[in-house]
This record gives sequence, structure tokens and C-alpha cells, in this order.
Amino acid sequence: MGCLVSQLAAKFAFFPPTPPTYQVKKRDDGKLVAVSAASSLPIAIDDSCLDVLSVHTKRGNKIVAFYLRNPSARLTVLYSHGNAADLGQLYDLFLQLKANLRVNLIGYDYSGYGASTGKPSEYDTYADIEAVYECLQTEYGISQEDLILYGQSVGSGPTLHLAAQLPRLRGVVLHSAILSGLRVLCHVKFTLCCDIYKNVKKIRKVKSPVLVIHGTDDDVVNWLHGNGLWKMAREPYEPLWIKGGGHCNLELYPDYIRHLCRFVQEMENMTTEVRLRKIRPTLTIQKRWKCTSMCCADKCCIVKVRRPRWPNLSCIKRPKCAEWRCPSFLIPSCTGLSCWCKKCSCRCTICSCLCAAKCSCW
Repeated sequence: MGCLVSQLAAKFAFFPPTPPTYQVKKRDDGKLVAVSAASSLPIAIDDSCLDVLSVHTKRGNKIVAFYLRNPSARLTVLYSHGNAADLGQLYDLFLQLKANLRVNLIGYDYSGYGASTGKPSEYDTYADIEAVYECLQTEYGISQEDLILYGQSVGSGPTLHLAAQLPRLRGVVLHSAILSGLRVLCHVKFTLCCDIYKNVKKIRKVKSPVLVIHGTDDDVVNWLHGNGLWKMAREPYEPLWIKGGGHCNLELYPDYIRHLCRFVQEMENMTTEVRLRKIRPTLTIQKRWKCTSMCCADKCCIVKVRRPRWPNLSCIKRPKCAEWRCPSFLIPSCTGLSCWCKKCSCRCTICSCLCAAKCSCW
């Protein structure tokens, strides 16, 4: 039953455009180019800033990725798109984001989308984004410190999957993100084993700043999904709630690119030293215990004596001064624990059923 529900949720999660809006061809020099399926013309007017990549995943699929290069960029954005689009439809948006944000940008098609092979599924998308990240490391020398993950709608699933594994990631952007697959379909408030994209659990493992963007009138993924992810983030950035925004039109609002630019700029200026300075006030430093009792005015207290939580405490008289040195591992038992007084060397037995012996010093 769980597998059937999971497969049903996957069918509602993935809607690859049919037929694909682009094709990938190889030139005489061996370089890959993307061609529009409608006009048979190259998608990129100037292909010197566009690399069309074919990446192999650990699940045996071959996925297509577009890498857009910006000479003035300091950071790179890894973009995971929504469920009803492919790279051919998103290329113009990638150009705008690359120019306005001043970043390098890489987008990829999931298995079964566009010119990528295989069939779309939750675990295939996890393998897809891991393969693209490995390609960024090996082919372009981009580390996680210089990377921002961007997930739109279903793309928030693979985005948070990878972000939870990269503790030094520069930042994460969640655009119309989901709490989980079944929470979108059935509006439940609990997690089942057959659920897909359990972002509600993975968001707590992300250690980098998280920007959440969501439309208040989103009729596909309710605004409560974005609000819930923002509240559960360990380091939430100021969210962007676009009033009147839907699920697929947030890029048309001026606040979208303005807020996104500010986030990217702050991530550029945030070095490791700045991040440590930011989180240092939240660190709690444990203070040494200090005895304030009058009997300890001579500062004889060195170790704090803690009374164990025993069922019967009515018959136990606990020393109030550190003149009595008792073991720190006081365990309730009737075998007796030996304590000693450093002045008269008197010993007593502390037990849950016996009163502590007295000495002249006590």
C-alpha cells in the first residue's frame, strides 16, 4: 500500500513537457549544443558563455545541464526547476538571473525531462543533483563555500537533500517550496513512510542561510508550506511573501529580483569570519559552579555536590558543604556509597534506606 501511494504521489509530482522543447546535438568539433525543437535553431545566440553538459548519474541515467558563465561572478547558483518545465523553457530566465545577480548559473533537467534519459522519480532527482554538484567540483573547481542552491516547487526536494549534506554551503533559496509531497496532495499534517520529498525533516539539517520566496495566492502549493519551512530553518533569512503571487509567476514581480539580489549580495560579503561572529552570541558558555553558602566562606568548594533523584528522599541528610567529598556518580542503590570528611577522616554510608551518619564536622 505504501509503494502504491508513493508511486501515485510521484505521478502527481512530475509533469515533463511532451515533447521536449529542445534537443541536444554534437558539432563537428565535439561540443554539445542545444537546439530549439520548434525552430531547429540554436537556443544560445552566443554559445561562448554557455556550456551544454551531459552528466552521468549513479543510477545509470544521462542528464543534460546548462552552465552559464559570468566573467564578473563570485558565486554560482545551482538551479533545480519545477515539475512542468525543462531547460528550453527556462533558458531566458537563466540569462536574466545570471546578469542581474552577477553569478554563474547551472541548471539541469531531471531524469526523464528534456533530453535527459530515464524516468523521473524522487531518488533519481537526488542522484541527478549529486551528479551535477560533482561536475561543478571536478570540471569548474567550484566548492560548496561558493555555491547557492536554488529550488523551485518540486526542485526544493533535491535542493534540500543536497543542502543537508553540505555544512559549508553559502546559501539556499526555496521558491514556492513544499513541505512534502503528500502534504500537497492530501493536506495532512503528519509524515508517512510512503511520503516523498520530506523537506519538513531535511530543513532542520541545513546549516546555511535559507531564503524562502512564496506567493500568498499560490493555489498549487499553499503559502503555509513556505511559511512552515521558514519557521523550521536553523538560520532563516528575511522571507519574501509576494502579495497576490501565484505558483509560476513570481519572477514577474519587481520585489522578486530586488530581494533576491540583496540576498546574493549579502552572501557574497559573508565570509567565514563574519558567520562565526554572527552565531557566537547564540553559543552558551557553561559557567563554573560557585558555592555561596556561609559555611564555605573559606572557598573550600571545588566540586558541586548533586543530590541524586531517589524515590525516597525523606531519610537522607545531604551535606551542605563541600567539606564532604562524595562521588560524582551517585547511583540509587542499597549497597551503600562511601563518603569521607577531609577534616576528621570520618566515613559514612549513604543509602536510600539509611540516614547518613553524622560526624563532629557536620
